Amino acid sequence: MAENKQDPSKPIQLEVQMDEVTAQGLYANLAGVTHSETEFIFDFLFLQPNQPKAKLRARVISSPVHTKRFLSALVENIKRYEERFGVIPERAVNITHGHS
Repeated sequence: MAENKQDPSKPIQLEVQMDEVTAQGLYANLAGVTHSETEFIFDFLFLQPNQPKAKLRARVISSPVHTKRFLSALVENIKRYEERFGVIPERAVNITHGHS
């Protein structure tokens, strides 16, 4: 019987499959995060300027381990972005007048 052991020195080649609609992505300009002991929930919303309601565009539920890896990936990518394009300014969010 043949064994299917992956050589740990070789990175796994991951093929991502997606339909055309998913590949287009969704725009969100507001996000909310909550958690329980076993998962983190990320709500991505779109808020139009001068509107009192936001539309939920996507909800992602993730394990704590994956969420921490995601945070590390975000920190690293923001660092690379700022090295290339300059510091991203922080600004206060005014929900009644829109934001990004």
